[in-house]
Amino acid sequence: MPRKKSPGTVATNRKALFNYAVLETYEAGICLTGPEVKSVRLGNVTIEGSFARVDGDEVFLHNLSIRPYEFNHVQVLPPDRIRKLLLGRKEIDRLIGKTRIKGHTLVPLEIYFKNGWAKLKLALAQGKQHKDKRDSIKKREVERDMERAVRSRNR
Repeated sequence: MPRKKSPGTVATNRKALFNYAVLETYEAGICLTGPEVKSVRLGNVTIEGSFARVDGDEVFLHNLSIRPYEFNHVQVLPPDRIRKLLLGRKEIDRLIGKTRIKGHTLVPLEIYFKNGWAKLKLALAQGKQHKDKRDSIKKREVERDMERAVRSRNR
């Protein structure tokens, strides 16, 4: 059964919650051009494998792949270019301090539209060890078995 997306959600990074333990989340705007926005609205975006990095006093998103908009013949942009994230000064200063801690990284969780603007749910995360990943799998299987039992009992 496919996972349900919340309304307005364009892309989700399903592997992020498996590979990382989320410590904090932030909402950031993304600097996109017109054809990129149209392509994102159509769902032509891949968020898997992307990450954010603090460079100087700004935050940039790397490896976000947006396929070119098929009806755009004027402006040709590379699909994997680095995009700037729009965050408040206090949030950026907080992220600068937090990402200096060993093992902490910035991982995008989902891209969605809010009031017509493309937004990114960004997580400050810490990588999981192999044991933690096994615990996540075990927990997911137990929840799945419980749902099956409830469904079979209601029939």
